[in-house]
Parts: sequence; C-alpha cells; structure tokens
Amino acid sequence: MHRIGFVIFPDFQVMGFAAITVFEVANAMLGGDAYSITLLSEKGGLVRSSAGFGVDTQAFGSTDFDTVIIGAGMQVPQFTPGLLDFVRNSAENVRRLAAPCIGAFALAEAGVLSGRRATTHWAFARDLQARYPAVNVEEDRIFIIDGPVWTSAGMTAGIDLVLAMVEKDHGPEVTRSAARKLVVHHRRAGGQSQFSSLLELEPKSDRIQKALIYANGHLKNGLSVEELADVAGLSPRQFSRAFRAETGQSPAKAVENIRVEAARLLMEQGRHSMDVIADETGFADRERMRRAFLRILGQPPQVIRRNSRAA
Repeated sequence: MHRIGFVIFPDFQVMGFAAITVFEVANAMLGGDAYSITLLSEKGGLVRSSAGFGVDTQAFGSTDFDTVIIGAGMQVPQFTPGLLDFVRNSAENVRRLAAPCIGAFALAEAGVLSGRRATTHWAFARDLQARYPAVNVEEDRIFIIDGPVWTSAGMTAGIDLVLAMVEKDHGPEVTRSAARKLVVHHRRAGGQSQFSSLLELEPKSDRIQKALIYANGHLKNGLSVEELADVAGLSPRQFSRAFRAETGQSPAKAVENIRVEAARLLMEQGRHSMDVIADETGFADRERMRRAFLRILGQPPQVIRRNSRAA
C-alpha cells in the first residue's frame, strides 16, 4: 500500500482535495488497498479552509509516507518553521514529494527546489522565480517531475499530477479508467501549456462559440471565413465583424492560434513526425507550420519537441 500524506495549513484551498479523489478512485478500481490517505497539519486537529469550513488532521510526526503532497492556498502564506522542517525531512525520507500550485513556494522556502526545475500557477510563477533565483521555474507547464520532486500548475492541474503518479504506480490502463470515472481527459502531458487558445478568445455569443468549437474539431479543413460563417449562421461579413468584436482577433489569426496549440500538444506527446503533425492540424506542410510557431511562440517546432523530450 502507498501511504499518502496530504499537508494543509490555515486558509488552504479545497481544490486540492480533487486530486486526492484520484487516489480514492484508483483504490476502488484496484481493490481498496492501493493507497491510504492521511491529512496532516503542523499541530493537528481542525484546520480552517479558505472556503470557511474546517477539516480534521493529524499532527506532523513520522515521515513514514511513500508520497507527501503539500497543499496550496489562494495566496502564498507565511510558512512556519515546523512546516519547513517537515518538508525537509520528507525530502530526505519519502519516495515522492509533491506540491501543486503555490505549494511550490513551501518547497522552495525549505531549499528543496534549489537547482531543480519546477512550475506553479501561472499567476505566481514570476514571483516564485524572483524570490528563489536558484529554482529553474518553467511557468508554462502543467506539471514537472525532477527526480523525486513533483510540482504542478494550479487548480485542476493537481488532478493531472496525481493521475501521473497513479500511472507510474499502476500503469496507463488504470489511469485511463480513473480519468473516465472522474469525467476528465486522460491526464494532460506535463509539458503541455497552462493556457488554452479557446479560453483566451472568450467569445460572448453562442454563434461565435459554436464556430470556434467547430474549428477546433475540424483542423484539417480549410476553415475559411465562409466555412466558419456558415457554421455560425451568419454572412461572411457579419461573421468577421462579430468575431473581431467579441474576441479581438480576426478569424484567420484565431484559427492559426488553435492550430499551433494542437500541433504543440501532438509534438509533446511525441508519437508523430512533423509532416504528420502539420497535416493533422491543417498547416499542410512543415514550413507553413514552422512560420506559425515562430510568429506565435517565438520558437520553431524542433525546439518545442526537443524541450519536451528533455522534460
């Protein structure tokens, strides 16, 4: 059995418990005894969350855990000496030490991240780098594994982090089944971007939203203004005007961003050649894809793939 210690502190954010649910689902699938979960805090007893309710915890003691996960809050707290000592002891004694979201600040403050690669919620990444220059912060990553230390982006990225742990422990079939039960995508690759082109566009009307969803699902099509306007039920002129008003981009620019995001994900998965990726995402050829990557990401596709493989 893998013993999991999940550390919380006053005003912790309850989204972290969604990640714990991954272990619970894996238990149900594996007969009930794959993982045991213990909620920990420095003094034990009731600890109040940022949502206002409290949960019962055990006090720090032995670090006889397979995995210790440091929870997060809405803001970076002042870490107590007791918490930092527990983090340092865990780093020396457990198989995995993990910190979703701003839990990475606790690891950095304890010196655990010095000389290591790490990530955190995008809104706090530059602060983490500024406070701890010895940490190699990669702000646009879902999660990063550097030896025994695991860090992830914020909120739902903790689910991806724990799905990766379950896959490491029990294989991809268990993880896929757990993801289906949780009604989430099979875990996102660690190198995947924290950002989504569709979310960044934020269309206000159902018609423009429908056209964007169509574009994302039909990348091999030409996706001309006429094609997208037909999906939205507008004339090309009406569609172009409404699209720019709602998203701040032209339809062509938005489609290019969506294509680049899809191509980048395929590169990070490492299963296809550049020619296949260019064809699958509608770029038609590698050179057109390369130019789009340079415009949007400032890097050619080969660098993206090389960095992903290194990660």
